[in-house]
Amino acid sequence: MAGVNKVILLGRLGSDPEVRTLPSGGKVVTFSIATSESYNNKEGVKVEQTEWHRIELWEGLANIAEQYLKKGDMAYIEGKIRTEKWTDKEGVERSMVKIRGNSMQLVGGRGPTGTDDNDAAQSSSSNNYVPKAAPVPTPPPVEMAGNGSDDLPF
Repeated sequence: MAGVNKVILLGRLGSDPEVRTLPSGGKVVTFSIATSESYNNKEGVKVEQTEWHRIELWEGLANIAEQYLKKGDMAYIEGKIRTEKWTDKEGVERSMVKIRGNSMQLVGGRGPTGTDDNDAAQSSSSNNYVPKAAPVPTPPPVEMAGNGSDDLPF
């Protein structure tokens, strides 16, 4: 049986990206993103709930994140949930849930050079980068001859 493992997150970075260079020369970038939602509890008091997500980006996306992302920036990430398990020095079983990003979109804000982050990242050569979506044009209205009921093709 096949399944779907897809995560979509839109949130703010809680830390600057941490860059690791692998022995092969490739890069891995990790950082945390906070997503928040608010609701009114039984007493009518507004409550905000924040979830933290550990993000991992590889190769081309890692290069973009290293160059353009910093703490406080808003980012849209799509990826997969990955659970890593290991035994620590004291012999205790540990696990961590990460999101392995496979596409990223920088959302708003100004970069350190005064250019829009989205414009700067769109000129990047990574083929994993998802550019900001352009508005979809509205198709012209379809005109029907007569009252329309007799002209249907089926």
